[in-house]
Amino acid sequence: MERKFKGRSLISFSSDYTVVDIETNMTSLRTCEIIEVSALKVRNEVIQGSFSSLIKPSEPIHWFITRLTGITDDMVENAPERSEVLQNFYDFIGKDILIGHNVNFDVNFLYDNLWLHNGLILDNPFVDTLRLARKALPFLTNHTQATIAEYYGIATVGAHRALRDCEICNACYLNLKRELRK
Repeated sequence: MERKFKGRSLISFSSDYTVVDIETNMTSLRTCEIIEVSALKVRNEVIQGSFSSLIKPSEPIHWFITRLTGITDDMVENAPERSEVLQNFYDFIGKDILIGHNVNFDVNFLYDNLWLHNGLILDNPFVDTLRLARKALPFLTNHTQATIAEYYGIATVGAHRALRDCEICNACYLNLKRELRK
């Protein structure tokens, strides 16, 4: 899918933004779908609100995804439908700058799903903490969110659930911001 109106990637240090994360389910070797979406609204570097929802998938949760995230078929059995969750998510983020780790992955999924299921265009600019970490911490052996969090002493218990990943990402972003401003 062409993402003609997709927002642009920024290297930015905004104090007002929304951190986003998704969890996906592999429905086949070639496709996957969003099963959880979360966001943290931040103003003046303080979390002001959160959004988090599971999404009812079209197929059973793959065993690997359950093992990684802890999300089970029972948990999503009565989850809201995709278009409802996506509309609420879209309303929550507004026109904020989006921040995430390897956020291009999330933004592409969100862009495609918002367009296909709701006819909405996700054109928010975004900041990738992976990109910032590569610049600020070139000496790390890798730049996974877990490695960056460990470097800064940020707890990662509960990682691989979207809301917790947003919290970890926000803490990493604030540390990277300070690091790069030195």
